[in-house]
Amino acid sequence: MEMGSRMTKLENRIRILVAKPGLDGHDRGALVLCRAFRDAGAEVIYTGLLATPEQVAQTAVDEDVDAVMLSLLNGAHMVAFPKVVTLLREKGAGDILVFGGGIIPEDDKPSLEKEGIHGNWGPGTPLDIIVNTVYENVRIHRRKGKGKQMGKVRA
Repeated sequence: MEMGSRMTKLENRIRILVAKPGLDGHDRGALVLCRAFRDAGAEVIYTGLLATPEQVAQTAVDEDVDAVMLSLLNGAHMVAFPKVVTLLREKGAGDILVFGGGIIPEDDKPSLEKEGIHGNWGPGTPLDIIVNTVYENVRIHRRKGKGKQMGKVRA
C-alpha cells in the first residue's frame, strides 16, 4: 500500500466512544459493539463499566471522537443519555453524533431522538445495521463540511 492511500484510509477512519453511562454492570453488548466497530475499521475507545455521564462526555471531548455509542440495560436511559448530550453541548462538543442502545421501550425512543440520541437499538439488532448506520451518518456529516454535527440522523 502506498503512503498516500494509507494516509487517506487513516484520515477517513472514524473514532467512536462506546460507553456505559451509569450503574449497569452488564457489558457484554458493549464489548460486542466495540469489536464490531473495530472489525469495521473504526478506532474504538471504551469507557468500561460504571462511567458517569460526566466521564463519558469528557472522554468524548478528550478523544475527539466522531460519535458516542451509549449502552444501558438498567432502564436509566431517559436520564443518563440526555445528560451526556447536555454535557457535550456545554463542553462545546454538541457536534458529536450520539447513538443509543439497550433495553429501551418503543415509547421512549421519540423522546430520546428529540434529545439528540439516535438509533436506540435493542438487543438482537444486527450489528451490521448499527455499524453501517453510524458510519453512514459520520460520512454524511463530514461530507457536509460540518465535521461532527448533532442533528438529523439517517436510520
